[in-house]
This record gives sequence, C-alpha cells and structure tokens, in this order.
Amino acid sequence: MKIAVLDDYHEVALSYADWNALGAEVTAFRDALPEGPARAQVLQPFDVIVAMRERTAFPAELIAALPNLRLLVTTGLRNNAIDMKACSERGIVVCGAPGSADANTATAELAWAHLLALFKHLPQEDAAMRRGMWQTGMPQPLSGKRLGVLGLGKLGQAVARVGLAFGMDVVAWSPNLTEERAAQAGVKRLDKNEFFSTCDAISIHLILSERTRHVVDDAALSAMKPSAYLVNTSRAGLVDQQALFDALQKRRIGGAGLDVFPVEPLSPTDAVRDLDNVILTPHLGYVSQSNFEAFYRNAVKAVRAWMDGTPIQVFNA
Repeated sequence: MKIAVLDDYHEVALSYADWNALGAEVTAFRDALPEGPARAQVLQPFDVIVAMRERTAFPAELIAALPNLRLLVTTGLRNNAIDMKACSERGIVVCGAPGSADANTATAELAWAHLLALFKHLPQEDAAMRRGMWQTGMPQPLSGKRLGVLGLGKLGQAVARVGLAFGMDVVAWSPNLTEERAAQAGVKRLDKNEFFSTCDAISIHLILSERTRHVVDDAALSAMKPSAYLVNTSRAGLVDQQALFDALQKRRIGGAGLDVFPVEPLSPTDAVRDLDNVILTPHLGYVSQSNFEAFYRNAVKAVRAWMDGTPIQVFNA
C-alpha cells in the first residue's frame, strides 16, 4: 500500500507519528503540488492520501483522475476543499484526524499578535530601528477602543476575553448571533452596520460556508472607520479579497492582519505583499508542534482503523 502525506512544509510528518506501524510505503511531500494534470500524475500511484487541512483541494476532476485512491484522510474535522459527493460515488472513504486541544487557543493568540502589532505599529518600528531611526510613529492604546468580534464561537470568545482584559469595549456580530448568547460571553451584540461602522478593530472568527462567503463585502469595508483594523485568521473566503485590497491600497481603512489567503501558499509575486499597511503571516493560526503531533498520530490511527475494516471519523458515511 502506498500512502502520500501532502503539504508537509515543516518536514515533520514522518517523525511525529509511527507510520512504520502501517507496513506501507509512505511518501511525504514538502512543497505544494502543482495544480492541474501534473498534480493528478503525481498522486495517481497512491492508495491513501493524507491532506493537511484545506491546503490541497480535491475537486471532482482530481478525484476522477486518481484510480488507485481508496482512502482520503484530512487533518482536522472539517474540510470544504474535498468533494465528498465525488468521493462517495467512487467508494473512497474520507476520514478526519483531529488536532490537539490547544489549537483554538493558538489561533486566538495569533489573532492577538496581529492586533497588538497593528495598534503598536510593531513592523514599522522594527524596520525603522534597523535603519537607525527612532520613534517614527505614535502607538495606540487598546483600553477604551472598540473591538469587534465577528463570530462568537470558541475562538471568538477567547479573543473577546482578552479584549475585555485590556479594557476594550468588546462587541460582536454574526448572522446567527443572539443578544442572549453575546451577553453570556460578556459582550454586546450589534447589528451589522453598527458593528462595522463603530469598531476600531475587527477580528474574524467565522466558519466559511456559502452563507458566510464574502460576509465582509465592499459595503462592510466601506462602513469601517479610516483608522480601523481588520484581522483575519479564519478563512480568506469570508472577505471579498478585491474589495479588501482596494480598501487597503487606497487607505480607506487603517490596515489589516492577514493569516489566510485565497490561494496558499501565497504567490511570491502577489500584490498584497507590497502593501505597507498589512501584516502577513503564512497561515500560522493552527501551526504548533502539539497540534501537528496530534494530526499525524490521529491520521495513522485513521489509516489503521480503515485497514482493519472499522474506519473512524468518517465524513462521507
């Protein structure tokens, strides 16, 4: 049996789990595979593929081009980049491999790293210091500022708690959020227009679906204060990327912290890299040793269970 482990950017997959216990030939790919027919050609020999979350998409066309594929394991317990219907029609089992318990905390921490860096102008001051300069900007205090949490699930609540500890006025909005649920988290629910128009910073923590795609659209961005910041550590599809780029390029908002992008890895020539009012990180929100160890160990468990005829964490049962 041949197993492919995809998008192993840190080259840790083979050392973080006991793949030898499967008695299979395991190949880990560090770099993202090319799109189109070249990707199918590389993956055609494999019986099992382990995907790193939504890094590599598996649309129906790719599924159809992989005649040997029998099991597709994705790290995490959700993957919108896999065509489940196409897998089911081909008899391919799709399983999840959960991460560690601290994954949500790590993403909330990264969101706050972006927020603090934006308010305190850390990238600009660091760059100025390295050029021999001193105090080139005016950092902003967080206390008294309004923080908007877009999506008040576990991640959003974790971000909200830190904002409250900083003495911020924390508010929230999402399509399904009720005033009662917001109050339980210690924050106030606003309607969408007031949310975007009054917040000094907005951190996004929604699940991407057809309903939430582009929930941050041009109208929402246009309503934001010229000084306000937007931080996205969730999914790029939640934001109209062209509208965001336009708002940043024309400085209609104060800046952004981005950890997620429409195509990942981000192209070296992507124009967003040239904007000086954006902090960029390479989708680090879920990246930690403990999370990756859990991912890969649970992936091995999923493969073993499937080999034994009792698949676990099945998405397309």
